[in-house]
Amino acid sequence: MELQSLKNRFDLIGDDPQFNRALEIAEMVASTDMSVLVVGESGVGKESIPQIIHNSSPRKHGKYIAVNCGAIPEGTMESELFGHIKGSFTGANENRKGYFEVADGGTIFLDEVGELSAESQKRLLRVLESGEFYKVGSSTVQKTNVRVIAATNVNLQEAIRAKKFREDLYYRLNQIPINLPPLRERKGDIFLLFRKFAADTADRYNMPPVSLTRDAQAMLLSYRWPGNIRQLKNIVEQITILEPSRQIDGEALKKYLPFQDEDLHPVVTGFSSPDGGFIDDKEMILQMIYALKQDVENLKQMVSAGALPQKVAGNNIVISDPPAKGRVIDVTPSDMEKLDEPTQEQKDLSISSMYEERIKDVLKKFPRNRKAAAEELGISERTLYRKIKEYGIEMKKKRS
Repeated sequence: MELQSLKNRFDLIGDDPQFNRALEIAEMVASTDMSVLVVGESGVGKESIPQIIHNSSPRKHGKYIAVNCGAIPEGTMESELFGHIKGSFTGANENRKGYFEVADGGTIFLDEVGELSAESQKRLLRVLESGEFYKVGSSTVQKTNVRVIAATNVNLQEAIRAKKFREDLYYRLNQIPINLPPLRERKGDIFLLFRKFAADTADRYNMPPVSLTRDAQAMLLSYRWPGNIRQLKNIVEQITILEPSRQIDGEALKKYLPFQDEDLHPVVTGFSSPDGGFIDDKEMILQMIYALKQDVENLKQMVSAGALPQKVAGNNIVISDPPAKGRVIDVTPSDMEKLDEPTQEQKDLSISSMYEERIKDVLKKFPRNRKAAAEELGISERTLYRKIKEYGIEMKKKRS
């Protein structure tokens, strides 16, 4: 397949020679069954390589399963990968198929493979060598025909020296290495990616796209991008939603670029949750912020048009919401001129609190259907479960 056609098919942006070479290798090895190890820093887009390989391979009609090894608790990893039989451990109430059984005839992508425990590494090595595995709690050998593509953002050779990763497994996984360069080494692609993300975000929220002044462009090129493409995408989305001007200068851009320390290793940046972790459902937060700005703008227009009943109470104008909302807002005349200016209360408004209230509202709408609630919020069911537990939200039980 011609390279540009491949990029269009998988919505990939960039003309960097290292990036192009990675795509060419992915396409060349697709027709084989060789194991592939994708190496690159966090946020460089490693997940695109296994998708290219699978969809360009004879296995394209089989299952494709992506597994984030760093997101699965160590105690359940073997059950997730290889399945278990009923009664094999507390909570194993039925037989369960693992990913290697489900993906028979297809492809498994093991992201963050360096996070696997020693026992999981041993089991994975056996699958790669013979196609055989045991379910947890079973003594019956099962066979599977799965192609394995792995990815890592850590130096596995250092992990081998530290006795944290098996050398024999490394060579089994690393039959074909594919290296994706960090964004700071793809300077010619930075503006291409910026324009793409700006256009996509503007289209999604029906807003004009943002552009950069010369000083902002220079700042974009000189920045180290520790979070790589994922960080750039996050920043473009934040700027599009939060900045009133559509032309972003260096002073405005600087607010979104975290302080750089050349001694620090690359990290993923983004919205932080109250416990210091990263919120993986940033999309919903951006939607809430945009909706809040729209509400303020709509309120201004309604007041200007005299669409809401008003009465003067001292120096305040009392504005009643439509009956469906049933709220009363006290606004001084000068406040009406300052609605575009964030108050201290707005500045102090916790993203986490907004997030919690949004989840509660949606759960009221779908009191017994977590799947529907997760779809409404634009997040995964797993993330919703975690947030329900984090915020101590009670849900009604499904009717039997």
